[in-house]
Amino acid sequence: MNIPLTYLYAPGDRPEVVLKAVRSGADVVIVDLEDAVAPDRKKYALAATAELLTDPQPLPVHVRINSPRSPEEIETLTGLPGLSALRVPKVTHGTDIPPVADLAPGVPLYPLLESALAIEHAYAIASAHPAVRGIGIGEADLRADLGIRDGSAALDWPRSRIVVAARAAGLAPPVQSVFPDIRDLDALYASCTHGRTLGFVGRAAIHPRQLPVIERAFRPTPEEITAAAAVVKAAATGEGAQALPDGRFVDAAIVAAAERTLLLARREAP
Repeated sequence: MNIPLTYLYAPGDRPEVVLKAVRSGADVVIVDLEDAVAPDRKKYALAATAELLTDPQPLPVHVRINSPRSPEEIETLTGLPGLSALRVPKVTHGTDIPPVADLAPGVPLYPLLESALAIEHAYAIASAHPAVRGIGIGEADLRADLGIRDGSAALDWPRSRIVVAARAAGLAPPVQSVFPDIRDLDALYASCTHGRTLGFVGRAAIHPRQLPVIERAFRPTPEEITAAAAVVKAAATGEGAQALPDGRFVDAAIVAAAERTLLLARREAP
């Protein structure tokens, strides 16, 4: 099974763009009913998305609704064969999640943390309900809330905060937020490699040209694969902590990380 690395946003009021996104090679498509859709197009976006998801899709399709308080959207989408998950923006408290889960039984939820208050409640949100399968950070809104300029490393603390909260709640590592400049692919790659050092696995994109850069940045290097294989081999020789020839000790957490590295290395090419 592939670990998803690439998540491509597509506006819900442009079904032809959504269909292109489905064929783009992304691991996951996120149909956006929120920021990418003008207020007077919201109802059409919901209807068009519901029509598309009436049929099963060849890859996971998530839908970003407008807020936890969007019952019409949640009820319209829940149960559709093509829906894989809901992404829930504007979450600030753990108590925001159970009402969404009640309206969408059996649907995986991915809360998005976009304010200082949400970051402070990261673990409570991550552990709010069994339906929560992951959390993410909405960096544009968080920058505005904190008054941080674009390009600043000041968001590294809240980024790390959600990585830690996800791990503490037993969730998968978060996916990095979108990179807004679709032309500067070198800067995108540098940003991805930095995000990887913080503990993110994969990234959301707003244009298909960003997908291969994200894929390359988050795939393990040959050196990382060799090191991970050595860890797994050492762990197979006995129980408890093991010592590698170079003197490093290997315990269960290190073995789990090495196994994830090898799983990423076995990803099928998009």
